[in-house]
Amino acid sequence: MQDFPGPGGGGAEPGGGAQVPVEVVVERAVKQLVLPRPVIRTSPDADFVQVVHVPTWMWVDRSTWDPVTASAEVEGLKVTATARPQKAVWSMGEGGSAVCRGSGTPYSAAYDAKAASPDCGYTYQHASIGMPGRAFTVSVRVTWDVEWHGGGQAGVVPGLVMAASRQLTVDEVQAVITR
Repeated sequence: MQDFPGPGGGGAEPGGGAQVPVEVVVERAVKQLVLPRPVIRTSPDADFVQVVHVPTWMWVDRSTWDPVTASAEVEGLKVTATARPQKAVWSMGEGGSAVCRGSGTPYSAAYDAKAASPDCGYTYQHASIGMPGRAFTVSVRVTWDVEWHGGGQAGVVPGLVMAASRQLTVDEVQAVITR
């Protein structure tokens, strides 16, 4: 595959008329894409407290990880663009981050309760008590690459990004041993 064709990549129509450059139609097709905003999911659930030194599982809701396709047509030149999510980059609010190559694995009872996520997790080292709102702001940036084809050509438009954030409260739990 190739990136956008260079200047004059549209060529000329048979009969001498100027043809619309394919990059113009590619740009229109890419603008037609409606990429979903990622929906952040965690285990423990984000509505509950995360615990220092206990693995937090993270994933992007699967409904926001499906390919998205759009087409554009100008003067008989049709281009179809398909965007696919490539990775999720998480910023955890305490200075740490995680890069996940997929949407992540939702936690289920099939996993050991103490186990780390097999593909997208983070373990907090500090409580969020000193932060505004007593919570860390967690954000995820999902990067999409767009493959396009039309007019006998194909290419890739890399690096479209959709982002989301939410607050996560992280606390320390201390055990008290009594005899």
